Amino acid sequence: MIGLLGGGQLGRMMIQAAHRLGERVTVLDPDGQGPAAQIADVVITRNYDDKKGLDQLARTCTSFTTEFENVPAESLRHLARFGATRPDGRCVAVAQDRIDEKRFIAACGVDVVPHAVITRLEDFDDLPASLFPGILKSARLGYDGKGQQKVHSVTEARSTWSAMGSVACVLEKRVALEREISVIVARDLHGEMAVFPVGENIHRNGILAVTRVPAAIGDDLAEHARQAACRIAQTMEYVGVLCVEFFVLSGGRLMANEMAPRPHNSGHHSIESCATSQFEQQVRICVQKPLGSTALTSPAVMLNVLGDAWFKSSDQPSEPDWQAVRAQPDVALHLYGKSDPRPGRKMAHVTCLGSTLPQALGRARNVADILGLDVGDGLA
Repeated sequence: MIGLLGGGQLGRMMIQAAHRLGERVTVLDPDGQGPAAQIADVVITRNYDDKKGLDQLARTCTSFTTEFENVPAESLRHLARFGATRPDGRCVAVAQDRIDEKRFIAACGVDVVPHAVITRLEDFDDLPASLFPGILKSARLGYDGKGQQKVHSVTEARSTWSAMGSVACVLEKRVALEREISVIVARDLHGEMAVFPVGENIHRNGILAVTRVPAAIGDDLAEHARQAACRIAQTMEYVGVLCVEFFVLSGGRLMANEMAPRPHNSGHHSIESCATSQFEQQVRICVQKPLGSTALTSPAVMLNVLGDAWFKSSDQPSEPDWQAVRAQPDVALHLYGKSDPRPGRKMAHVTCLGSTLPQALGRARNVADILGLDVGDGLA
């Protein structure tokens, strides 16, 4: 039995992969009706730091994992007394704090965006002008664009920091991007690694809108990104599925943005487009089965479907036309089982395949038109 902390859509897809491999999963989550809990073998409805819930999980499972990075690292450390944690609390703790994360990545010899650490008011006194315009990001609990604000001067940064509650932050220089890419690495207990094809990501309002695979970058840059991600996983002695997001600057310069110690939104396409999905890899690592092949079997375009798709014609939610989506060739719809659509909330994703990337993009454009998705130029 695998013990899973977290009940969201990532957990749901991990359970689906586990069931295909004949494995069983217990979910610990405060929401007993969440996407993962709906299909779990056993559900423990308690908070992630609830000792009774953790002990109940520990009594029934032999390995433990998580589907989101903000699970308390101390809970993973507690579970490590009873079985294997994939990943462990130490790795999750690094990824939970942008300050520790940037220091660790830089120590691995991988470039990061120019930045300054802000923990007290005096830290604003000597900020170099070269960091502006910048983005002020809270060190903890930030994802999908949350906990970050654009700033153009020291004065604005200081007042923004105060408005954010004077929490520990990172001030990053806003760099001119050519594109954003991500590399997903699966690393097992023995140090064996399998790397997924590099994906190219397009965001809207801080939330991933489109992932295109393969990324439109040269082979040398793709190999550089893969090696950098593997170096981070190896140095951390990471066990599990890890995503490292990168910025690509002019001239092909690569800078690491952040990492996620779990399967990642940009890897959802792998369910249909790769020989082994990122979710199956996580399950394989938990039960100590050999890693599967990450070969790309088909170019793919993944579209995130947010709750906004329910509100295209009125203020009252209306179910999108899933039948029309399913009627498209080589298109896979994944609904997450969430009953309350809200703008900005991830409700589903659609993966569009093709014999070529342009063909997959054409199918994705059809789906985006059906659902009224705002993808900007992500399908150009």
